Amino acid sequence: MREDGKPGSPGRRVVRTREGHGMVEAVMRGAADKGLTRAKDARIAGRVSSALIAEAKARTGLMSDTELVEFALATVALQDDFAKAFRKTKGSVDPDLDLGF
Repeated sequence: MREDGKPGSPGRRVVRTREGHGMVEAVMRGAADKGLTRAKDARIAGRVSSALIAEAKARTGLMSDTELVEFALATVALQDDFAKAFRKTKGSVDPDLDLGF
């Protein structure tokens, strides 16, 4: 999706979902913005449960296996480390500090 919200543009692929899932579009836009989806120079293969594929497609609205795998990989690649950072700060605030509640 282009920056103006219209489909297509050079170097950007439009991911089509059955129901226009915003989460999928946001993840794929983030991956594109980081340059993670430019080159199609690798191949991945594996055997997985057809029930898993069907459920993932139903939840994401994606129609192709390739888009589903790309979305799954982009989700992992872009995930933040909030939980890790949150745990790392445990005990760093003085217990005597008045937080007002």
